[in-house]
Amino acid sequence: MTTWRQGTRAASQRIGAGGVMRAVLRGLPLGLVVFGGLAALLVVRLVERPLHGEARPWTPWITVGVCRSALRILGLGRVSRGRPMPHPGAIVANHTSWLDIFTLNAGGPIYFVSKAEVADWPGIGWLARATGTVFVRRDPREAHVQKTMFERRLGAGHRLLFFPEGTSTDGTQVLPFKPTLFAALYSGNTPDDLWVQPVTVVYRPPYGESADFYGWWGDMDFGPHLVKILAARRQGRVEIDWHDAVRVADYPGRKALAAATEARVREAHGAALS
Repeated sequence: MTTWRQGTRAASQRIGAGGVMRAVLRGLPLGLVVFGGLAALLVVRLVERPLHGEARPWTPWITVGVCRSALRILGLGRVSRGRPMPHPGAIVANHTSWLDIFTLNAGGPIYFVSKAEVADWPGIGWLARATGTVFVRRDPREAHVQKTMFERRLGAGHRLLFFPEGTSTDGTQVLPFKPTLFAALYSGNTPDDLWVQPVTVVYRPPYGESADFYGWWGDMDFGPHLVKILAARRQGRVEIDWHDAVRVADYPGRKALAAATEARVREAHGAALS
């Protein structure tokens, strides 16, 4: 895998002078908004945390505002149908790109569940930690620790968003939902009235580009992909369908719940691309 500097330099050579200028004109205000928002969030959190602990009634709205502003700077259109559920519980979605952070956070206050490695990524890791992301390790020995963490956050009324596919895709498909993280919803220490909301995310590429234009998957480097998006002459749009939430208690276990939410996301994704 190339380094950030090597990858971004190669990407800038491919997109030409006009693309580089667009990347700069979008990248500078994007960085200002994102990291300026981070600074504001940290200041507000100094007051919020002593008063409300993990409840976080104020700072998630800063994240929402930052993400909506980021999408406007990028020029990526957003079409949202439905709305995030008001209930405590989990939101599950198909996963296409790092752009999902902006497109899903723009809909309302949520907290992402992410693999532990993200916490160490430059820039993104700082943002993830500051916004209350839950980090999990793919290690069976830490299953109990992760379950306890989920119970605590759900007990605080948080809506946790995770990607049951376990990885991102090129955006043209939905992978099978893994039931692992659904298990925490069946713990006896979580609130009785938990819900899960399936969400379908579909990226429409700019005119003339391939269907996987926004996809970020496999061993793709973040830097070159970011430059490609920033440098695009025109942008496409993202469509988010917030489906009706389902009660956890209506399903006998994690596998049944994973299968039901996968079916809803897969159906809507297939219909959107057909």
